Amino acid sequence: MKYSIRTRFTLIFTGLMAAAIVILWVANSWWLEGYYMSEKVKDLEQAYTQVDNLLELQRASGTDLADEFEKIQESRRRGRSEQVEEGPLGKLMRSLNEKSNISIVIMSESAVVLFSNERQGDYLSERFLRNILGQNKQPFEVVSETDHYTIQQSFDPGIKSYYLECWGFFSDDSTTFIMSMPVASIRESAALSNRFLAYIGLGVLALGSALIFFTTKRITMPILTLTHLAERMSNLDFDAHYDGDEADEIAVLGHSMNALSDRLRDTIGELKTANLQLQRDIEEKIQIDEMRKEFVANVSHELKTPIALIQGYAEGLTEGMAEDPESRDYYCEVIMDEANKMNKMVKQLLTLSALESGNDAPVMERFDLTELIRGVVTSAQILISQKDVSVEFNRDTPCWVWADEFKIEEVVTNYLNNAINHAGGDRRIVIAAEEMGREVCVSVFNTGNPIPEEDLPNLWTKFYKVDKARTRAYGGSGIGLSIVKAIIDSHQKQCGVENVPGGVRFWFTLDCSGE
Repeated sequence: MKYSIRTRFTLIFTGLMAAAIVILWVANSWWLEGYYMSEKVKDLEQAYTQVDNLLELQRASGTDLADEFEKIQESRRRGRSEQVEEGPLGKLMRSLNEKSNISIVIMSESAVVLFSNERQGDYLSERFLRNILGQNKQPFEVVSETDHYTIQQSFDPGIKSYYLECWGFFSDDSTTFIMSMPVASIRESAALSNRFLAYIGLGVLALGSALIFFTTKRITMPILTLTHLAERMSNLDFDAHYDGDEADEIAVLGHSMNALSDRLRDTIGELKTANLQLQRDIEEKIQIDEMRKEFVANVSHELKTPIALIQGYAEGLTEGMAEDPESRDYYCEVIMDEANKMNKMVKQLLTLSALESGNDAPVMERFDLTELIRGVVTSAQILISQKDVSVEFNRDTPCWVWADEFKIEEVVTNYLNNAINHAGGDRRIVIAAEEMGREVCVSVFNTGNPIPEEDLPNLWTKFYKVDKARTRAYGGSGIGLSIVKAIIDSHQKQCGVENVPGGVRFWFTLDCSGE
């Protein structure tokens, strides 16, 4: 990435370090000299205060400075190895010389040296006299001035060095002093310090930039991981999860994105399920609407012919077209026959509607299926004789089943009537009941032409007819097999039809009841 967080962190860190180095360089160049001089001036001022306070105490105690100084000088001249015990003033002046490199000469009002921590005390006393008499020919600059002392910066051309001098009177206005402190060339020191700072700063800047570039990888890598995770989530890939084990804000964000991913996955899954269910409901509604339209069209079509016949023959009777008794009887038989067909179809529709809506639940009971089939065959003997067909049912043993006896009788009757009306060839019908474990399969076979394979799945649909002319001839409405399917479905069993060698076989199953 051109402007990645890692690059930005590195640039920001490098810029801050570079700015800090520049600020230090400017501070050294502009303010170091003034700060250095102010600290040295403070050292001289503090030294004056300490010596003045101690002299005040010694004056109060009657101590003679000249005697103490004479002892020290005598010890130095004789070179004795034993140490002369220092007084408080000697200790203080030695401490100031060791710590701050301050040389002090204390003199009387007439410029007689009373005490000194410098071997060349006469040299300092001469400089005091030149200062106080205004005979100082060396270049100097007054740095600070009070009623008792003056602090000035001087330059010694002989040794080419700078020093600070503080000279004047102590608080008793009779004891004089001069203090000298060498000072370095601050400008040269600042330039040297700046060069050193530049070298060190560039090295630290390079090293720090490299370190921040590589250490920010630990911060930016989890962010890149979250970026890829968000990209996968935008593509609806919710299997991606953040696996970091850090205990920082990025880890909290990662775990929040994991929770968001899981919730989005569940929500989208629910939406898909709801959408699928809605689509199914819409398709079902469309299908129901189409079925309703088809049902209305089929019912209208089925009722149109008998109503037209009834109307035509009734008008014939009204207009006196059948004057003889034989003609009137024929007209009346046609009207009654068509009315019976209409009545039968309406009853079948009511029965089918009750079965499909679940309002006509089966009443389960135990009965002998063999006896039921024989009763149906016996009741249909007149129709069997009229159609000149043979019916075979050779089972003699009882076959006990659990089912609604009345509804199963209607199923067998529908199967048998359908076989009688469509029997061909040898005009033979074979009924069988075969027990298969916990079920019994009842089949009705009739000889004749096979049913086209594309029509087999549609036989159970209301008003569907393979041969409409033939179905109309024997008064069929195309509802019988739909009733059979609804009855068997209400028993939660199976039914079907298949083409077999020599004819067609319809079948259904029931539960056996045992002994």
